[in-house]
Amino acid sequence: MKHFLKYLIVWISQNLAIPFWVVGHIHLSLNVYKDVYEILASLGMNIIVFIGFLVDYADQRKKIKKSLKKT
Repeated sequence: MKHFLKYLIVWISQNLAIPFWVVGHIHLSLNVYKDVYEILASLGMNIIVFIGFLVDYADQRKKIKKSLKKT
């Protein structure tokens, strides 16, 4: 289950980062945030994308280190 959740977070961050940020920035520029739920949802989506970025970055560093040790 741990591997699935890790994969899911990375998948979400890679596939939905641009839509989250584009929609979020357009929404932020058109509306004044008065609803706490909207703020928390936007913050939550950006945190998920950031966590996925960090997890994928760590995985890529491990792969690079492994490939350098083999050579």
